[in-house]
Amino acid sequence: MYVRDAKNREEVWLLDHIEAMGLDETAFRSRDYVVAVDEASSEKAGFGRIRIHKTEESDRCELTSIGVLEPWRRQGVGGHVVERLVEKAGDQGFETVYALTSAADYLSQFGFRGVTTDDLPEKLRERLDAKRENIDPEAVGMTVGVDAFSMPDRLRERFKHARAQEPEPEPDESAEDFGIDTESATYKYDTGS
Repeated sequence: MYVRDAKNREEVWLLDHIEAMGLDETAFRSRDYVVAVDEASSEKAGFGRIRIHKTEESDRCELTSIGVLEPWRRQGVGGHVVERLVEKAGDQGFETVYALTSAADYLSQFGFRGVTTDDLPEKLRERLDAKRENIDPEAVGMTVGVDAFSMPDRLRERFKHARAQEPEPEPDESAEDFGIDTESATYKYDTGS
């Protein structure tokens, strides 16, 4: 398992999964994304994005649209996507990154801390309002210094051994599960008259 920059040809795949997960696709550009890929099968497992907000005083870096496909969840994939995004932000000269999300508990394990709305830069306050209105009503501001980010060892180990998990099989449902007595039931649309 590794995380790499997204390729232009993955645009449709990204947009499909962003939509399916109800994530933010505002100002979509595939080159802003990273993708987690299984080395053995080349199967894509997760993704995330850096979004740069340009301002007159200084640019701000937001991590957004982070998603992990169901069979790959709880295996450290999301953490490694976040780690790669933070590294990428550092490579672009950012010392601090922001996230606007309702997954504050998840991000706090990496060193992110909450930021009050008033303490967010103006562009990010506007983004937070829009996100709350359109995508994530419970979103809050989070921030971490690029040098303060840390990956818990347990997630690093899970990521090393990540494998797509088989989905739980749907239970077979019978007529009895719905309170239908198969001995006395007649046709589906029988009105009993």
